[in-house]
Amino acid sequence: MNIYDSKIALVTGGSSGIGLAVAKALVFKGAHVIILARRKELLDAAVKELQLLKVHEDQKILSLQADVTQKAEVEKILADLVSKHGTPDMVFNSAGVAHPGKFEELGDDIFHWMMDVNYFGIINVLKTLVPLMQKRGSGHIVNISSIAGFIGVYGYTAYGASKFAVSGFTDALRSELKASGIQVSIVFPPDTDTPQLTYESQYKPAVTKIVAGSASLMDPAVVAAEILRGVEKRKYIILPGSEGKMMYFLHHFVGRLLYPVMDMMVNSAIKKSAK
Repeated sequence: MNIYDSKIALVTGGSSGIGLAVAKALVFKGAHVIILARRKELLDAAVKELQLLKVHEDQKILSLQADVTQKAEVEKILADLVSKHGTPDMVFNSAGVAHPGKFEELGDDIFHWMMDVNYFGIINVLKTLVPLMQKRGSGHIVNISSIAGFIGVYGYTAYGASKFAVSGFTDALRSELKASGIQVSIVFPPDTDTPQLTYESQYKPAVTKIVAGSASLMDPAVVAAEILRGVEKRKYIILPGSEGKMMYFLHHFVGRLLYPVMDMMVNSAIKKSAK
């Protein structure tokens, strides 16, 4: 059974990266897809791509230009969306940014930026849509976190804190909304081959690059396919790729034994970077 056919799906950060890959997969499944992002040129290009994937002539492909950090702006544009097209059946919160660096070298503005986009960006969207979903008694919310949202990664104090916040928020939200008939999922993707990763790579400390060097990048299309399969199965925790599954198992079931392994990898990387 195709749970996406003719459903209305909103994807934040849907103009590139994992968000665009999710939007493409949703269109291919027959959903009406609305992508929300800041940059008009990327939105326009993404809409053209999505239009080519339509499987029904009457499928709606829409774009919303908005900054998820601006609550009033988000409220206004989503209220207009709902009045014209109805409350989305599914919301995929994929808008996110990352800027790594050593803690003492990162400015306060970076910490605030990470929280504003990665955490409060989700809050701003859901503050408008959750009450409407509750009134209807149905919906599915998918929040994108990261492996750095359950394991502290060298060089990612700002990003990791924001993604841990997404994880904690989503845990509590799942509990609150379950009785309302609203399903909630959280996704912990590993490093994925996206423009965002290209941006952050230029700021990674040498140690981080060495530690991450052995990890393979996932294709965003593969991540998107796993996300949609997880939603179909009504999973709460979605772990794309074997690396994410292994790290989640080690962290949650092996517990503190993971930290010596992580420390060993970092110490080895520090020695290599000093050469």
